[in-house]
Amino acid sequence: MAEAYERFRPGYPVQLVDMVMAYAGQPVQTALEIGAGTGKATRLFAQRGVSVTATEPDGAMLAELGKNVPASVRTAQAAFEDLQPGKKYGLVYAAAALHWTNPEGRWSRMAALLEPGGVFASFGGPIRLADPAVEETVHAARAPFLESDEIPSPDGTPPDHEMQWPGTELQRSVWFTDVQQSVIERRVTMSARDYVGHLSTISAYLVLPALEQEQVFSQIMRVLPETVELVADITVHLARRR
Repeated sequence: MAEAYERFRPGYPVQLVDMVMAYAGQPVQTALEIGAGTGKATRLFAQRGVSVTATEPDGAMLAELGKNVPASVRTAQAAFEDLQPGKKYGLVYAAAALHWTNPEGRWSRMAALLEPGGVFASFGGPIRLADPAVEETVHAARAPFLESDEIPSPDGTPPDHEMQWPGTELQRSVWFTDVQQSVIERRVTMSARDYVGHLSTISAYLVLPALEQEQVFSQIMRVLPETVELVADITVHLARRR
């Protein structure tokens, strides 16, 4: 699974780091990453000279991360909830991983890891087929196994709401201020096989029984054109520790 994440999940653009650094308004020296996966975001921040500590509960993911990031990156096999307050960081961020964390006490724990005035960043977003006709065909192929493959908003925020999660929670938190939401528009082209590989890393498919996974991927592969264009916009949430 770790190798599939590294191979099929798109990386992040340099523009993302520029956005976080501009929001910080001063040089970011240290960062803690939550749910680092295979290091898609880790390498970008490390390449900027930030001293990154990447945390990830899955040992296989961390092993894959170690192949792809600079040696300066520190790693720790730990879930967010297991991190002990101690060292404080200028930046704490999560790349398409925050929805895995426990909502209870999430923001007080987050604040305890940040220096006063430090920055929290969360970014990610669903990847959708750009062509409505292809999307409709794939939806029909998937329907016997799965109604939707999107992650619902963890706090129930409707998709058309101006502020999306986790910005909604950050706005309500006593620990954070200056909550901002931005979107980096992005289009990605993949082969049909790589797109199905990407789907194999999505939680909605991962929870299906193995036989159903095999069947749904086969059905989707059958209806896809040779290459697909994807809408892969990145929604970025930024907030400052009070």
